[in-house]
Amino acid sequence: MYVGIDVGTSLVKAAAFDATGLQLAVSSRPVGLKPHGGVVEQDMEEVYGAVVAVLGEVTERVPEPVELAGLTGQGDGVWLVDGEGRPVRSAASWMDGRAHELVDRWLADGTFETVFRRTGSAMFPGCPGPLLAWLDSNEPKTLDAARAALYCKDMVFQRLTGAGPATDVSDASMPFLDPRTRTYDDEVVELLGLTHRRGLLAPVSDPLATAGARGEGLPSGTRIANGPYDLPACALGAGVTAPGDGLLIVGTCLAGLVATTELDLTGEPAGLYISTDRPGHWLRAMPAMVGTAALDWVLSTTGVRHDEVDGLLSETPPGANGVRVLPYFAPSGERAPFVEPRLRAELTGVSLESTRGDLVRATCEGIGYAARHCLEAAGLTGALAVCGGGTRSPAWMRLLADVLGRPLRVVEGEVGARGAVLAAAERYGVPLDAAEWTRPTRIVEPDPGRAALYTDGYQEHLARLTQARARART
Repeated sequence: MYVGIDVGTSLVKAAAFDATGLQLAVSSRPVGLKPHGGVVEQDMEEVYGAVVAVLGEVTERVPEPVELAGLTGQGDGVWLVDGEGRPVRSAASWMDGRAHELVDRWLADGTFETVFRRTGSAMFPGCPGPLLAWLDSNEPKTLDAARAALYCKDMVFQRLTGAGPATDVSDASMPFLDPRTRTYDDEVVELLGLTHRRGLLAPVSDPLATAGARGEGLPSGTRIANGPYDLPACALGAGVTAPGDGLLIVGTCLAGLVATTELDLTGEPAGLYISTDRPGHWLRAMPAMVGTAALDWVLSTTGVRHDEVDGLLSETPPGANGVRVLPYFAPSGERAPFVEPRLRAELTGVSLESTRGDLVRATCEGIGYAARHCLEAAGLTGALAVCGGGTRSPAWMRLLADVLGRPLRVVEGEVGARGAVLAAAERYGVPLDAAEWTRPTRIVEPDPGRAALYTDGYQEHLARLTQARARART
């Protein structure tokens, strides 16, 4: 029996699998976000408590003992802990926007581009570099009290195992890791004014629980591995490892990832190169700030239930009767496939004749166009897998296949947790059949006529986006 833990932004999940990769049980628990004035934080004790709870629930529901556990979770943000792994303040989420003025300054003075050329990471307000620099200026005593500035899954791993602070190459990729040497680039640390805080960066390794779990949630002694974080874990869980193949995660964050063996740090600085457990292999990632969260906002604003989405998409024609949505709803702007901290969403083409269906379809189409932009920028040339909460809507998957103009390998279930188990098995030398574990649930083919219509719509989207980015800078 194998267990994967996925510590998401708004939902913590644990899933149990048998040796063939069959998902046997899932337990989940929501966790809160505390947004206020562009600041977005999370209670670390609430998050850790949710992890322990879902692990206890899922292990009680399976008949066999847990042989191995893998841990993944949301990336970026800053999770400050003391020497025991306890929080010294609330976690600053990857959605946090308080450091946008720092990013603006670094964009203007060339620091932003220099960091990208060295590390392949395009900083955004919610990543550790800007957040640590902001905290250093505004809450220095908080940093003084901290032993380590961790990522979400690292905090959980330390608490579950009692191990010292550590992270893996995937989380460390943003923004301090040199992707060639797989070590921290101290010149980047210096550029961001953080040399005197260098000791807060956790050692980079492939963390394993040498003494096993210590009995909270998992039975004492259970082998557990930490990482990769949720984006590369989903790529593993969807079977995206061959160069050119890609993954689209339709979740809270809309993320496009493409496997590659080429490190190209030219072009517009955006997204990041995520280092993987295999040296010389990266994921070119374009994680946009808002995915299903954009649709959730529209649904709550219009009073539409989630179970009504498929019906509304079926009732409204492609093009949404002229309604258009630029889906950049995050308070910290956008980070991929471009960085624009002040960009905001736009809704146009609405009249008294517009329906709720028009608004829902226009939002789904806008998210689809953003996904196409991310995947093209990431260099997609091969097969495309899709996972995330959005896959539960068959109508949205058909729409996405049409907007992207390519077949979708839909992978359902707890894909991040599945990838976490596969990573743990590789690290511990446990033989699992990855092809069997990552077989797609179904294939969704695009309709040629609708795909041609959406190709024109995508060009219109790019033109409107160019205008919106210009307005965001004035």
